[in-house]
Amino acid sequence: MAKTPAQRIKKHGAKAAVPQHHLPPVINPTTARTPEKAQNNSNVILIAGLVASLFLFWYVHLLTLNQLTQLSGGLPMPDSLIGGFDPGFAEQLRRALDGDARGQLNYIHKTAGTLFPLIFGFTWLLLIGTNVAKKALRWALWSLPLLFVVARLWANVAIDAMVSAPTLDAGQVALASFLTVAGWVLLVVSLAAGGAAVFLGRRAAKEGAKTT
Repeated sequence: MAKTPAQRIKKHGAKAAVPQHHLPPVINPTTARTPEKAQNNSNVILIAGLVASLFLFWYVHLLTLNQLTQLSGGLPMPDSLIGGFDPGFAEQLRRALDGDARGQLNYIHKTAGTLFPLIFGFTWLLLIGTNVAKKALRWALWSLPLLFVVARLWANVAIDAMVSAPTLDAGQVALASFLTVAGWVLLVVSLAAGGAAVFLGRRAAKEGAKTT
């Protein structure tokens, strides 16, 4: 029976031959996460997010909401009105939409109308985060897509409440109109913030290349 290392030392003293056990490395060196790999992974996610955001924008605003005008007598959906709307338009729309049309609008808001701002917001947070090093500036730019997500999701709820209310509520109309306009404005400024972030990231990379 083989002796344990302790038994060998007790019998032979300092001259005891204690076998050395070499454990295999836990981490595979071939899978080391380099900055280049991390950047490539971020780029893949960014491209996927951009493609998904473009598709969902097209699907919501250029396809489904446009198709719903066939159920409203040609009246546009509130989501598409960049300049907002007034109680007169809201009343016309409420009278034109039947229960089925309201249900379809609500379904769009709960599905693609929710996915678009969420995916866009996540993509823009990643875009800004990977290109802007200064913490204060990064948070300032991050606030724009975050506010867009809040405004867009809140507008969905406000519009559904407006068209489904038994009677026209001027306060609901004003809130839905304000959130719709805010959503469009924040979308535009978020796009500008993303462009500024890319510009800053490229300029930092050029300056880093000059110093090396």
